[in-house]
Amino acid sequence: MHVPDGFINAPVSVAAGAVAAAAVAVSLRGARRELAGAGQGGAAAAERTAPLAGLVAAFIFAVQMLNFPVAAGTSGHLLGGALAAILVGPYTGVLCVSVVLLMQGVLFADGGLTALGVNITDMAIVTTVVAYALFRGLVKVLPRRRSSITVASFVSALLSVPAAAVAFTALYALGGTADVAIGKVFTAMVGVHVLIGIGEAAITALTVGAVIAVRPDLVYGARGLTKPLELRTSPLASPGAAEPVAAATAAPAADDAAPAPATPRRSTRHVWLAGIAAALVCAGGVSYYASASPDGLEKVAHDQGIDAKTEDHATKDSPLADYSVKDIADPRLSGGLAGVIGVGATLAVGTGVFVVLRRRRNTGAQPAARQTENA
Repeated sequence: MHVPDGFINAPVSVAAGAVAAAAVAVSLRGARRELAGAGQGGAAAAERTAPLAGLVAAFIFAVQMLNFPVAAGTSGHLLGGALAAILVGPYTGVLCVSVVLLMQGVLFADGGLTALGVNITDMAIVTTVVAYALFRGLVKVLPRRRSSITVASFVSALLSVPAAAVAFTALYALGGTADVAIGKVFTAMVGVHVLIGIGEAAITALTVGAVIAVRPDLVYGARGLTKPLELRTSPLASPGAAEPVAAATAAPAADDAAPAPATPRRSTRHVWLAGIAAALVCAGGVSYYASASPDGLEKVAHDQGIDAKTEDHATKDSPLADYSVKDIADPRLSGGLAGVIGVGATLAVGTGVFVVLRRRRNTGAQPAARQTENA
């Protein structure tokens, strides 16, 4: 659903850019809290979120290269807002998808540069907000078990895609450059993106389900479902020693009391390596077999005449334009290498952003902690 240059006029594109910039600014502040452990999960969970957020961005980039057929002559691909929000949090999720869209527009000429604000508003903000709101609502009413997280992921991802189609239609109604009846645009966009939403839902539910099966503590949307770790001592040690003790939950009662035992930290290395491997396989190999049919927006634009004033991309001559490496004749090698480069670049930029955010949050928290101690 990458909107190219020329679909939306300049005033609306500028307005959408302002909305996107404001939302990204708000998300930067919110992501600092998510990455620092404010809210559910605490600091221990947040320490795992920062490095995984960059991985989520790279994974979304890779899976977006896998266009799947949804109807005659039409394909779809993952948008990723629901997946990112559920795995690493809504604010961090907005930033994940925004990083992906920025890398795609700058390096691969996918999505117009003047339409970057439109794309962030539509694909990063709308999908993430709608999906996470639905997800939280479903989790509250469904039974508190892991399967409910998967079900909620499926439903929220499914509905987030047509929501993005509705948002595009609204933007086109305000600033479309071609004279096309909005009713036709709405019907065509929502109709095809409901089908694409099924694919989005399947990918999201499978990914969330796979992670929650092995490491539920890494899924932001599943925090609070698992029981707190309890440390037990042998009943033979002393009277009352068999009582379970919650790990790292309360401060000592007196200054000379022993500190509460800390919650053991589990390494994320295996999950991180598995995620990188999956992203590289998708982008570097499986993408060669993706559907070559136009995606939902391209198909609707062509059929309805929305693309009458499409402009050439500013980076159309990029060495990586159209997800292929310039001057490499073999399409399999060219596309695979471009995908690997894209995964690496997105991983580096995304991880850098989230690590800096977390460090800034921690740096800001230290003076406050010192003031509290000196009070």
